[in-house]
Amino acid sequence: MQEKLVPIFKKLKFLLKKYETPLKPKFDLDSKYDLWSFKDLEIAGRKRNEVYFAGLIIQSSYVGFYFMPIYTDTKLKEIIKPELLSLLKGKSCFHIKSLNKKLENQIEEALKIGFQLYKKKGWI
Repeated sequence: MQEKLVPIFKKLKFLLKKYETPLKPKFDLDSKYDLWSFKDLEIAGRKRNEVYFAGLIIQSSYVGFYFMPIYTDTKLKEIIKPELLSLLKGKSCFHIKSLNKKLENQIEEALKIGFQLYKKKGWI
C-alpha cells in the first residue's frame, strides 16, 4: 500500500461517511470502504435488495473513487466540474492521485448530487 495515498483515502472516507445513514458499508477497512443502499426495489426490470452508491480502494498508484450515480445517470457528466471529470477512468471510477481543497469540494458536491439523485429515484 502506498503510504502517500493513506491521507487521501482517509479524507475521502470522511466525506463518504457523512452518508452512512441511511447508507451502510459492506467494507470498512483501512484500504477499502463502500456504501450501499439496502432496500427491496426493482431497477430496469430486475429485483434487487441492494444498490451500490460509492466506494474507495487504495490501488498501487491512486485511490479509486467509485461513484455509481455517474454510471446510472450519465447526465451527471455535464454537471461535474472538469477537474474531477478529468480523473474519470472508465464508467464510474475516478483515479485520485492527489487531493487539494478544490478537488475535495468537487467530490463533496458530486456526492451530494448523487445522493439526491438516488433519493429521487427511490433507491434510498
